[in-house]
Amino acid sequence: MTRTSPRPRERPEPRIVGTTEYVDFPDWGVASLSARVDTGARTSALHVENVKLLPGSRVRFEVPLRRDDPSARVTVETKVSRRTPVRASTGQTEPRLFVKAHIRLGGLEQLIEVGLVDRRHMLYRMLLGRSALERRFLVDVGKRYVLGAAAGAKVASKNSRALGSGSKRPRDR
Repeated sequence: MTRTSPRPRERPEPRIVGTTEYVDFPDWGVASLSARVDTGARTSALHVENVKLLPGSRVRFEVPLRRDDPSARVTVETKVSRRTPVRASTGQTEPRLFVKAHIRLGGLEQLIEVGLVDRRHMLYRMLLGRSALERRFLVDVGKRYVLGAAAGAKVASKNSRALGSGSKRPRDR
């Protein structure tokens, strides 16, 4: 009796991304948020405001969509996935809340863990770290917005599971 070994699982070719790309959070109703791809950061980070811890390991926060319009924001309530100290770009260790979120990058949707931070003084409101990129993407440091251009962050259309600032709770997974 001849025994055949199982076929190795074929992994799709990694997609090329630039140093900056547009990211969607479809469950939160956020589309075309400009993000810095940072292979020096292990985790991803998202600028949020008005963070409030809630009972039952939940958190509510606002995602500002544009600097030029303070009223353009989405309120999100979701489960905290972990709370841990993280070394910030300043070298200081600070406590950070993490949540799980579905993102869409170049048409590919995936679940990642995102740290909730204050990045109001940073050029990019989001950092995409290595853990969100590994085995799926390769970074071409000489390019930006390889996966497509967008007009700026906005609330997604009603057909894409959009949530406005009046939403109480987005879908968790």
